[in-house]
Amino acid sequence: MPDSPDYFAFYGLTESFRPDEAALKRLYYAKSRETHPDFHATSSPENQAEMLRQATLNTDAYRTLADPDQRMAYLLRSHGLLEEGKQEQLPPDFLMDMMDLNEQLMELEMEPDADAQATVAAEVTVISETLDAGIEPVLAGYEQLPGDHRPAALQQIRTYYLKKRYLLRIQQQVATFAARS
Repeated sequence: MPDSPDYFAFYGLTESFRPDEAALKRLYYAKSRETHPDFHATSSPENQAEMLRQATLNTDAYRTLADPDQRMAYLLRSHGLLEEGKQEQLPPDFLMDMMDLNEQLMELEMEPDADAQATVAAEVTVISETLDAGIEPVLAGYEQLPGDHRPAALQQIRTYYLKKRYLLRIQQQVATFAARS
């Protein structure tokens, strides 16, 4: 993401998967007041255009960094570990584990069954919670890692992110089946 702005630098924050959300909000509001078009109505057209650009950047930065999923995707993209529109490879062991769930989903599609649907939903929730618990120490400790340890942590986070997105698609399918029955 070489042409993309560095949202953390924009706010003067350290790159983090768990930034101080209250500080982030304060910085967003401070920049909003600073760049609001009403305060620059009498300035030069160039300055007005720059303030509008800064206000847009502020909104984009805040929306991205305030949402944990968007923040994670942003950080992974900024390190070249996630490419938009590219089919990302999931670990084969994870895909093998998901094969059973996918078979259960196909059966649910053929023969809707509320009990089976609830079982699949519960299974996906357990897998998801296990993934979350496993990655939390990596996310929380990322800022304190020495630079040479960060690439390995980012790879772990990338794998987590891809697995979570896969599970989200399964959860959406289960919810669709639940809505039909």
